[in-house]
Amino acid sequence: DGFTPLIGGIPIVIDGQVVGAVGVSGAASANQDEELALAGAAVFSDAAKLDPPSKSTAAEDVNGAPMMKPTSGATFVDANRVAAAFAKGQPLLETAGYKVHASRRVEPGKAEIHTLDTDVIYVVDGSATLVTGGKAVDAKEIAPNEIRGTKIEGGEEHQITKGELIVIPNGVPHQFTAVRGELHYFVCKPTALAETHLTAR
Repeated sequence: DGFTPLIGGIPIVIDGQVVGAVGVSGAASANQDEELALAGAAVFSDAAKLDPPSKSTAAEDVNGAPMMKPTSGATFVDANRVAAAFAKGQPLLETAGYKVHASRRVEPGKAEIHTLDTDVIYVVDGSATLVTGGKAVDAKEIAPNEIRGTKIEGGEEHQITKGELIVIPNGVPHQFTAVRGELHYFVCKPTALAETHLTAR
């Protein structure tokens, strides 16, 4: 019927397991068939090593996959979905260029540094102590462009409460050191291009 059945192929390996294969037939030569198959398999394997958009790196205040899928146009989230996201502490939307989180926090967190993301925080409800600046102690990279430490030394302490807005540029250490009751806050995270990010402190 005009096609050649393929036997074997180049395996696609993800997390040490073969999940499929890529076979190519019809290029200029058998060598080109193999080169194209190798390139195709590599794309799948490399993509699996990246953090998927649905996996947030801010696990202390948000959990799970984003509620909404990215679209090419505007995204509208109704009030019920927003309330449900705050109840769980769930990302609303995550893309390569920005993230929007409905964050929920009930206890202090670790020192954080985002090397690409700027945190634009709007406090919806509750109050907390937020330390910014200084130096993160025992800082370690836990995910690409995400650093965590045990505490901050030399930072500035702020009491934040409902209705306030805080902007924390990428590269600036910050830490919630005390939470009174339950803290709900929107975080919008515009992501800088890798070559323009600030140096983590």
